[in-house]
Amino acid sequence: MHELSVCQGLLAQVRRIAAEHNAPAVASIHVEVGPLSGVVPELLQTAFDVASRDSIAAGARLEISTPPVRVLCQACGEQTDSQANQLVCGACGAWQTRLLTGNELRLQRVMLSY
Repeated sequence: MHELSVCQGLLAQVRRIAAEHNAPAVASIHVEVGPLSGVVPELLQTAFDVASRDSIAAGARLEISTPPVRVLCQACGEQTDSQANQLVCGACGAWQTRLLTGNELRLQRVMLSY
């Protein structure tokens, strides 16, 4: 379960942010986890519950959003949503696409508690 190491890295970032703002605790953390990121949101939540114990984020709420898989078609120029296992253009069906969103693993927001 590599989600635990992802959480450890996430918590290191959160600790730095809290220290920069002299915050004694963290209320919530919002992350964006794309379907193609290789991270399973449910496992990330479980790993967070374990990794955040006895940390500045103990008791913090982890909010996870999942952006859609979106592609840009090289054939017709349209941007369309796609399926993770079928990255074809939703407008013309072409397979010549470029991934725009869906592989993110991003810390979006940290709500500090004072």
